[in-house]
Amino acid sequence: MNRLYSYVVVRDFGFAPNPFFGWCTLATCKPNIRRVAKAGDWVVGHGSVARQRPAKLVYVMRVKEAPTFDDYWRDPRFLAKRPRFDGSTKQAFGDNIYHREALDQPWLQENSHHSNSDGTANEANVDNDTQANRVLVANDFTYWGGTGPAIPDRFRALIAGRNHKSNFTPQLVDDFVDWAHSVGGPGCVGAPLKWTQSPAGGRRRRAA
Repeated sequence: MNRLYSYVVVRDFGFAPNPFFGWCTLATCKPNIRRVAKAGDWVVGHGSVARQRPAKLVYVMRVKEAPTFDDYWRDPRFLAKRPRFDGSTKQAFGDNIYHREALDQPWLQENSHHSNSDGTANEANVDNDTQANRVLVANDFTYWGGTGPAIPDRFRALIAGRNHKSNFTPQLVDDFVDWAHSVGGPGCVGAPLKWTQSPAGGRRRRAA
């Protein structure tokens, strides 16, 4: 049975999730979901109370595969998701940031949204992100960002708090997915909330 995992997207920069270049990926944050979600499962992110969007969808994706960080790093399909600060804002928020020189070597964190301002590794983010050596990858998704629709009352059980939720009946999952498909998509149909609040999308150029 396929499951649905629902959680709050606290900070919507187009980084976690990253909905660009034809794939929606969750490569950082939410290690407890990344550890267990499998192909065919659904992941749903909704807005936060702090952003006054607690019942608004940010994205919905169906997991296609879950490569390791090293496999994600090397896969030619996802090279565009390696962060660059000399290109577009989409490139600046690339989430393909972890890899190792060998299996017994420490994780390398690319200069990225999760590194320090000077481009050095942010060890707190490294420790949190690499708890689960898996990246959730989907090509069946809708990403609304800051323009997502309100979740109808009949699906309010999906709205999460501090932790994610996943204990839903198959009927609820099927009904919700049918509704979500009816209100948007496919693909990236909106901009991240943070991009709409700042002309540069909160992007910072960092040292190489």
